[in-house]
Amino acid sequence: MMGCYLGIDVGTGSARAGVFDDRGALLGTAAEAITTYRPAPDFAQQSSAEIWAAVVAAVKGAIVAAGVPGSAIAGIGFDATCSLVVIDAGGRPVSVSPGGEPDQDVMLWMDHRAIPDAEDINAIGGAPLRHVGGVISPEMELPKLRWLKRERPDAWAAAAAFWDLPDWLVHRATGGSVRSLCSTVCKWTYLGHKGQSGEGWDDDFLSAIGLGDLATPDHASLGATLTAPGSCCGGLSACAAHDLGLPAGTPVAASLIDAYAGALGTLAVERGADESLETRLAVIAGTSTCHIGLSLEPIFVPGVWGPYFGAMLPGMWALEGGQSAAGALLDAVIARHGASATLEAEASAAGRRVTDLLDDVLERMGGAPTLTGGRHVQPDFHGNRSPLAEPWRKGAISGLGLDCGVEDLALDYLATVQALAYGTRHIIEEMRAAGARIDTLVVSGGLARNALFLRENADATACRVIVPDQPEPVLLGCAMLGAVAAADAPDLDTAMTALSGTGTVITPRGGPIRAYHDRKYRVLRQMQQDFARYADLMEKPT
Repeated sequence: MMGCYLGIDVGTGSARAGVFDDRGALLGTAAEAITTYRPAPDFAQQSSAEIWAAVVAAVKGAIVAAGVPGSAIAGIGFDATCSLVVIDAGGRPVSVSPGGEPDQDVMLWMDHRAIPDAEDINAIGGAPLRHVGGVISPEMELPKLRWLKRERPDAWAAAAAFWDLPDWLVHRATGGSVRSLCSTVCKWTYLGHKGQSGEGWDDDFLSAIGLGDLATPDHASLGATLTAPGSCCGGLSACAAHDLGLPAGTPVAASLIDAYAGALGTLAVERGADESLETRLAVIAGTSTCHIGLSLEPIFVPGVWGPYFGAMLPGMWALEGGQSAAGALLDAVIARHGASATLEAEASAAGRRVTDLLDDVLERMGGAPTLTGGRHVQPDFHGNRSPLAEPWRKGAISGLGLDCGVEDLALDYLATVQALAYGTRHIIEEMRAAGARIDTLVVSGGLARNALFLRENADATACRVIVPDQPEPVLLGCAMLGAVAAADAPDLDTAMTALSGTGTVITPRGGPIRAYHDRKYRVLRQMQQDFARYADLMEKPT
């Protein structure tokens, strides 16, 4: 391998870029914020023009920080959130906003406006649903398209192409139309095991759910030609090269969804010579959490997305679990507490994070996980993505008293961290019941810097936890794509082995701690059942 590789990650709140050398060392990084618009509850929109401008700023900043010339970049990889981008025949934005605000042409992954459409699709049914755990999510693209067609017929008529954001970034960079199997298989119900030339679109299904006008012979608006992540999709166009300050023709790889880039950048960390990737689960824990596992054979798990063929590595199937709110849940639980304002001010004055101060409080209280014996959190504040696959769910906290001080907030915080770990345990249990062999969690994302989160996940799941030493594993996953597109690595497996680096291993504690978590896990499952009962009672009042 040779040269430097540029990884570009477009997350929910920012675009980030990182330059890596041929050993996987990060040379420089930069980020630029992106605005989210919320015209109504459950709506979340962005502007693709602003996203591209943020990418440009981040790339230029990363190149400067790395201290290398643009000509040193041998290959480029993109990842992004699985958000919907709508453009017209001239490549111009088509507004997805209910009010038609110009340039707001992106429905974010977290936009839940299409919950009724998802419910309708699930009621109609169809063969592709078997590959999304039996239940399509409003975070996927077909429910959103159905909403757009019904609620904004003018926008629907103006639209010429619908893109997943990672693929749109490659299109914007190259001018080409090839799409990655990752996005189309994971979020558009394309059946990747049927081929890469459009054979995987189920036209009968599209027609049945009211999107038959997309089932054209060439499927031009959805994607006629697909390819494996990392495949070269062409070089930077003259226009994009000018924007980014890089040479025209620099190879650009087929993209990944951001969570899959995190999985690619982490799954091979501290991997033994004979250790199968099938025993590992990538846990990408940031605003939300994604859980990605791989298998050589398809594994069908109710309520868990997949199995997805070729979504990350050629010849392998992926399973994707997830929690719609993780870091966002911790933020919300902290923010709603009466002691949060004081703690925020203290953290700001000390140049520390609020969670660092809460860790200190917990240590003064004894530091034991058993502090929460009377405090329990049901964490589905933004719905349950998996394995219940019920986006209508909300959360709850049980065991509240009259105390509203910082120690009470610390208990809420610890109980929420534990609840997230129990949600991961629930996903793992369902995967194992269907045949998965997971015994190791490889954690990345913002919460990988939270020692409490890591410890509780190890203890609550009884899995070994590995944390990469690499500070930017998602960007590294994109850089691996760039290495393959540049033909400096023959395939992604080789790139993973060469660039992944080392990590820290956390071993689960057993004994009484394990028994404690077993009891609290049963409480979580009971709370979830109770919440469904409350919803049933309110729908059928007596």
